[in-house]
Amino acid sequence: MVERPVLLVTGGSRGIGAAIARAAAPTYDVVVNYTSRPEAAHSVVADVIAAGSQAIAVQADVADETAVLAMFAAIDHQFGRLDVLVNNAGIAGGYGTLDIVHADMLQRLWAVNVTGAFVCAREAAARMRTDRGGRGGSIINISSKAAVLGGATEWVHYAASKGALDTMTTGLAKELALVGVRVNAVRPGLIDSDFHVHAPDGRSERVRPTVPMQRSGTPEEVAAAVLWLACSEASYVTGTFLDVTGGR
Repeated sequence: MVERPVLLVTGGSRGIGAAIARAAAPTYDVVVNYTSRPEAAHSVVADVIAAGSQAIAVQADVADETAVLAMFAAIDHQFGRLDVLVNNAGIAGGYGTLDIVHADMLQRLWAVNVTGAFVCAREAAARMRTDRGGRGGSIINISSKAAVLGGATEWVHYAASKGALDTMTTGLAKELALVGVRVNAVRPGLIDSDFHVHAPDGRSERVRPTVPMQRSGTPEEVAAAVLWLACSEASYVTGTFLDVTGGR
């Protein structure tokens, strides 16, 4: 049996995460993390297996460190290696202006979008880094163009969490460069995904004219960018932000 590299995508049961998991086969064996949609996660797993790779679904809320540790233990048991982490799990945290932001919202938003990404990166790097017996690897954080644009009147709180993820990307890229772990980020823009269920009807149509390409992107286009950053062709790329935004 061919031993493939192993890719973990958090929040992999839907949207961009599911597109990444499906696109990763047959190059990678795939771990599909999910929080609360087992049927969707197992559907993605079935598609990956049908494409010729091994795949498992692992339930874990990335905001729960104990659950994250159990997820990585399951990966160790099933595959004995990890080569790529895609930190995709994230939440919008509510839609609206500053007036709607409250402490409980921020606590959950930061726990998923920032703390969860840090803990997953820590556990992935511990397995990848060459100075601790690893093979090297790649961590790719799914940020957002909102981290640059600011999300005014809609998602400033969400944009701020992605700004923190961008800073984490830069710092870890420098920290892990000499131990074989590359760290990059992809910043999607307006993408046709279920993220827009968190916004009023018609938002995509309203925002689309601000995109130079005059269209929304697809989850598959984001997945293609992620998989390029993961592959050996990007071996000299770290600390980089790849915008998938149609020019916005």
